[in-house]
Amino acid sequence: MSKSFIIGSRGSELALWQANFVKDELASHFPDRVFEIKIIKTTGDEIVDISLSKIGDKGLFTKQIETALLNGEIDAAVHSLKDLQTTQPDGLTIGAVCKRELPGDALVSTNFASIDDLPRNGTVATGSLRRRSQLLNYRPDLKVVDIRGNVPTRLRKFDESSIDAMILAYAGLHRLGFDERITQLIPHGIILPAVGQGAVAVEVRSDDTQVLHDVAKLNDHFTRICITAERAFLRHLEGGCQVPIGALAVLDKDVLRLDGIIASLDGETVLRKSIEGRSDDSEKMGIDLADRLINMGAGDLLDRVRAAAEAVIR
Repeated sequence: MSKSFIIGSRGSELALWQANFVKDELASHFPDRVFEIKIIKTTGDEIVDISLSKIGDKGLFTKQIETALLNGEIDAAVHSLKDLQTTQPDGLTIGAVCKRELPGDALVSTNFASIDDLPRNGTVATGSLRRRSQLLNYRPDLKVVDIRGNVPTRLRKFDESSIDAMILAYAGLHRLGFDERITQLIPHGIILPAVGQGAVAVEVRSDDTQVLHDVAKLNDHFTRICITAERAFLRHLEGGCQVPIGALAVLDKDVLRLDGIIASLDGETVLRKSIEGRSDDSEKMGIDLADRLINMGAGDLLDRVRAAAEAVIR
């Protein structure tokens, strides 16, 4: 048991915060073990000047780390859950989902306290089609511009610009100590978060029973129920970074509420619905909600969104 336990991670400040959190949690359960972090650069880290919607999303921030895991170079991989594909590669599984941080988005602005306070025809920065479409549905007068980079980089770019506001995930700002930059926690009624936003996943090899046993100590049962419903919803819709899809599951005792949204790129068309059910039906609930949105016309909307995204890429 003296062999080091190697955790694979991206090298951004937020990724390393998450990896160190997992490392410290494991060390608290296994004080006699040695835990190390290995930084692995991903495609998403190398391409920082192109919109995510233009370069695709198939393992953009995970593929190289998952390859290292499959090759036995690392024992576990730590990811932002929202970056993971909804179906794991053969041989890999999510061994633990850590307790979720607040899953919503936050507004960053120097002069304006909320989205409602932004001036008519104001400018808002975001690198997410999901945020863009929902924001434009709520405030169609706003101009939305793209922004890429890790959290500190985006904050620096924002500070050096004349942009009125920027939208980032609350969890990333909070974990890196940037709470003072938050001017509004955006209500979920305005913008639903990404599937799995705010949750940290520990990915392991499916046949590594020892590591599966070890990382299970970090699993938060309630978070797992919620993200299972959200990921089933996204999987059934076959969505990703190129499609504006949001979802949020909230567990109250044994009642699970799942809210999902699909929007056009310009925000003019939005399909949104919520359902409630039992916590032990989370997977089925995600599929049921996706089917209900499909019956409302989500299939045609998704086809139009993908065609529009492809046209932009070309």
